Amino acid sequence: MRDNYGRIISYMRISVTDRCNLRCRYCMPESGIKKLEHSRILSFEDIIAIAEAASDLGINKIRLTGGEPLIRRNITGLVSQLAGLPGIDEVTLTTNGTLFAGMAKDLHLGGLKRVNFSLDSLSAQKYEYITRGGRLEDAWQGILAAMEVGMHPVKINTVIIKGFNDDEILDFADLAYRYPLQIRFIEFMPVGDLLFWDDSKVISIKEVKSVLSEHYNLVPTAQIGNGPAECFRLEGGQGGIGFISPLSNHFCSKCNRIRLTAEGKLRNCLYDYHETDLKAALVKGISREELCQLLAQAISRKPERHHMQAGWGKANNRKMYQIGG
Repeated sequence: MRDNYGRIISYMRISVTDRCNLRCRYCMPESGIKKLEHSRILSFEDIIAIAEAASDLGINKIRLTGGEPLIRRNITGLVSQLAGLPGIDEVTLTTNGTLFAGMAKDLHLGGLKRVNFSLDSLSAQKYEYITRGGRLEDAWQGILAAMEVGMHPVKINTVIIKGFNDDEILDFADLAYRYPLQIRFIEFMPVGDLLFWDDSKVISIKEVKSVLSEHYNLVPTAQIGNGPAECFRLEGGQGGIGFISPLSNHFCSKCNRIRLTAEGKLRNCLYDYHETDLKAALVKGISREELCQLLAQAISRKPERHHMQAGWGKANNRKMYQIGG
């Protein structure tokens, strides 16, 4: 369906859990995390019901997120169920990759054809720091497993943080040169009221491009998938590079997505305070037709653009893991 600004909404991001086996500094606090009780989290039956209604409205792509989606029990079964729904053309997933290697084959057989890995450093020491204890080797084995079972494209989402990993831009580009990987450089953006955020840590995509252009010939290509990235291939290389610039050059006019939190709250935008409680509606026994109407009403309230730089913290302190990464 189209929203009030003429944008075709075809993509739903579904968080299947607020829990994670890592504690990335820009996503979760180190302590004091209040985990959702199991009864408050969407069941698989809830997720399927919402996905079916969404497909009736023209949603044809679903991405599973978290938290870390792979810690949800029987996640491969959910992937298989979603991939088999009429009208759903693609089911994909965003993961930190540390649990992926042992599940790659089953996920692929279940219908997962592509995957995004969150990876912010190629240094074992820095990876351990940013994730508060993660092992880089575990994540890398997950990436290798995705390529080995034939998933394509395999993307790596890298948040560029000045003073932390901006010295690794060329190292990440080299991965795209040597492997059939799509590296996505993402501007560091504020989500929630975490102390790790500081605007002095932001490096613009323009600056990232400048570093890369001194060493690689970036050849523009068609967009891969239906995300917001500006895509390029590396001349002579196997993979490609993408740039996502939510701060310096927002892409709201082309936004095609909605978000569903783990407890069933529909959000039209990462930076929209308004939520529609779909789980509460399902508990009341809402019909599929009524659920479609509720979804359509919610989508009609999708804002024209985000107001990220207008402030976030005190007015809405939900962190990324609570919304869905």
